[in-house]
This record gives sequence, C-alpha cells and structure tokens, in this order.
Amino acid sequence: MVIKLNFLTSFIITILSGMSTLIGCLILLNKSINYKKVLSNSLLFSSGVMLFISVFDLIPSSFLYINKIYDFIPSMAIIGVYVLFGGILVYTLDSKYKNNNKIYKIGIISMLTLIIHNIPEGIITFVSSSKDLSVGIPIAFSIALHNIPEGIAISVPLYYGDKNIKKAFLYTLCSALSEPFGAIIGYLFFYKIDYYFFGVILSFTSGIMIYLSIFELFIEGIKYKEKNFFYFLLGMIIILLSILLI
Repeated sequence: MVIKLNFLTSFIITILSGMSTLIGCLILLNKSINYKKVLSNSLLFSSGVMLFISVFDLIPSSFLYINKIYDFIPSMAIIGVYVLFGGILVYTLDSKYKNNNKIYKIGIISMLTLIIHNIPEGIITFVSSSKDLSVGIPIAFSIALHNIPEGIAISVPLYYGDKNIKKAFLYTLCSALSEPFGAIIGYLFFYKIDYYFFGVILSFTSGIMIYLSIFELFIEGIKYKEKNFFYFLLGMIIILLSILLI
C-alpha cells in the first residue's frame, strides 16, 4: 500500500512538473505587444535555453549514466555518435518538412524535439520520486522551472506562424503531456530501465536541441531589427538557476 501511494504521489508530481510548460503560453495573452519584437526575442531566449540545457545538462548527465558502464573514452565516443545522429536526424526532418512558413515550422520542430526531451525527464522525475521524495521533489521543481521557457519556445513561433492561439496551446499541451507519459513508462518498466538507455536518450536529444537552437531558433531570431541578445543570455541564466536548485 505504501509503495502504491508513493507511486501515485510521484505520478502527480510528474504531471504538475510537465503542466508547467503551459505557463509559457501566457505570453500570448498580451495582444498589445510588438509581435516582431516578441517573436525575435522569444526565439533568441529559446535558443539560449535549449543550447544551455543541451551542453551543460543533457550531455554531462548522459556521460554520468554511460560512464557507469564504459570507461571515459568509449563513453565520450558513444555520446558523440548519438549527439551527431540527433543533429543529422533533425536536419533531415527540417529539409523534408515542406512548409514555406519558417516560423511555424520552427514551432513544430521545437514541439517534437521537446517531446523527445520530456519523456526521459518524466521517467527520471517519476523514478527518483518513487525511490525518495526528498530527492524527486527538487528535481521536479527544477524541471518545472525550465519547462516554462520551453513552453515559450513552442507556443510563440506556432502562434505567430499560424495566428491560431488554440492550436499553439494544444501543441504546447502535447509537449506537457509527454512528461507524465514518461512517468507511465517509468511505472511499467520501473525495474528494467538501465543507465545506458538514459545516456543514449539524453545524448541523442542534446544533438537535436543543439541543431535546433543554433541553426533554427538563433538564426531566425537575429533576422529582426528588434532583436536583443540579452534574451539569449537570459535563457541560459534561467536554466542555470533551475539546475542549481537540484
């Protein structure tokens, strides 16, 4: 009974962490703002968020998992291969996705990327909370904080690319729900998930996010005269603070 209760509590924590992604949509409620300024700065902000998460969170975490199985050099080689594979995959999807609306396409790719990113986050949050709530809750809180700018990364380009606020909300919701979906996977395979799985998923996701942050979000963000590079740094700073809270 205690184990089931702990699992239920962990699942609720994971849901709340994932749903924080929707807070990023609130920026769309302000109709009086300069859309080009918001779009440019949101793209740069999202670029900083994704780049920092990839380089200073996902890749180091991936190394910690894989290095439990392999030595230093093989671990780095495995990570490098999957980072490269992730980048090549999103480049291929980007080139194959036929849509002349560049901003809307960035929103779609961001959503798909963050869904892949959120599933292992949901697993980690659920498993860590199930084993020890004193460990799981800070992790969930940290993830919730950096889910908010991820919501901006999805909703803003989707809205300004399509002018459909309902669609922007629903697509952002899909990303938010991927975290509790990860919790379900964690529940079903609680005793079978190994270090190598986490390491590979994290390095693969980092490759996708590095490509997206540099060649999509950043490049598109600097096209506008209203750009402010402070938001690129702000995205990095916010994620740094959320990681330090763990």
